[in-house]
Amino acid sequence: MDEIVSRRSVLQTLGVAVGAVAANVALPCHAAVASAEAGSVPMPDAAGPREAGHPWYELGMMGDPISESQLIYLLGAAWDGMTDVGECLATARRIQSADVWSWTREWSGTAERVRAVAKASAARGHRVSAGEAYLRSSTYYHGALLHHPEPRDPSVLDAARRGRACFEKALELLSIPAHPVRIPYEGATLPGYFFRSPVVRGRAPVLVVFQGRDAWPEDNRYLWDGAIRRGYHCLVFHGPGQGMALREQGLTFRPDWERVVSPAIDFVVKQAQVDPHRIVVMGLSMGGALAPRAAAFDRRIHTCIANPGVYSWADAMFAYLDALEPGLVPLLDTDPRAFDARVEQMIASVPLYRWAFVDWMWKHGARSPSELLLKMREFTNAPVIDRISCRMLVMDGTAEAFTAGQAKKLHEELRCPKEYMLFTEEDTGLLHCQTGAHAVAAQRMFDWLDEHVRV
Repeated sequence: MDEIVSRRSVLQTLGVAVGAVAANVALPCHAAVASAEAGSVPMPDAAGPREAGHPWYELGMMGDPISESQLIYLLGAAWDGMTDVGECLATARRIQSADVWSWTREWSGTAERVRAVAKASAARGHRVSAGEAYLRSSTYYHGALLHHPEPRDPSVLDAARRGRACFEKALELLSIPAHPVRIPYEGATLPGYFFRSPVVRGRAPVLVVFQGRDAWPEDNRYLWDGAIRRGYHCLVFHGPGQGMALREQGLTFRPDWERVVSPAIDFVVKQAQVDPHRIVVMGLSMGGALAPRAAAFDRRIHTCIANPGVYSWADAMFAYLDALEPGLVPLLDTDPRAFDARVEQMIASVPLYRWAFVDWMWKHGARSPSELLLKMREFTNAPVIDRISCRMLVMDGTAEAFTAGQAKKLHEELRCPKEYMLFTEEDTGLLHCQTGAHAVAAQRMFDWLDEHVRV
């Protein structure tokens, strides 16, 4: 392969095959990685200039597209005050792409340093400064887990707990009207936070938010803070396969997501000042596939937002896996052992693939690649799409790299009141979940909600 592999083509080639993570993460295609390792594919130099015509999100700072995409995600949180640009760029410059532990080690180091700054400010009575630093530290702890080489390592749970402690300390110091919650769930609990709007009188609508594979809903301040400032209460929570529900309780993803969302709704309608007739459910990234599934079964949902919309997560997964390794998918049914053997060869030859499949299997509770893909077949909204009757907002971006075409398909198949919201290069919200454009995303989404829910 002699041509330069652009970030866009890399993302399009594999994207969802590694799970379409909420942090806008993607892997290079098999051929691209192999060529890169052989030195035939020029990779952007961290200090080198970008040639004219590159889109703004091709930073060219990192040695691989995974790290590049994750960096953009973390930089994007600076608008929310959840990160700082300098801290992100300084951390990124220290990361060595050839060292699989480097990403986790450097972001953990930044998290520890900023936490120490927060503690020092708090000790001197500077509550606001301390709270702001604790917020950033919590995001960096979560960021360290975005690309962890050993998801079952004890350091994972330790970092997750440190991130939670920093977030809760920030809530206290900044007087953010929120408190930790535990949602009863099938003999266990789903952790989250309930944010009560300080600007409402009487009952108000509530926004219920969950993420997808990797991101943490706490980090999306543009949603929970944007909600309470506009007169919505907000509940964010970690479902099976996500955040603390996975790391503390071992709960893994399940396709019947209505059994996750319905307990959350049971919980939130019991909160004071919540209007049970104006419940908005929003799923981000992989959550854009899970939220419509919940809306198909729980009639209490007034409005459902899928960002991005996903008609069939299974179809997207299998399409990208087939593009990654032609001839692999048919083996799943004809010879699962041969399928696993082929995947093991891929994992052995490309370290990034090892991360992808190990992380993916962990979050879905699968013991082998073939078991994982068989589980994934159940993640489709095709059989239940006709059951959705609530209003739907389907969000999409022209540079959607993980589920391209899925949002349009979902919108076309829906028979309920619906709207398709497309973000473009002009408004800068074109990436997965509007990464790097939270101001744009908040303005358009909340304006739409105000017109359809809060009226």
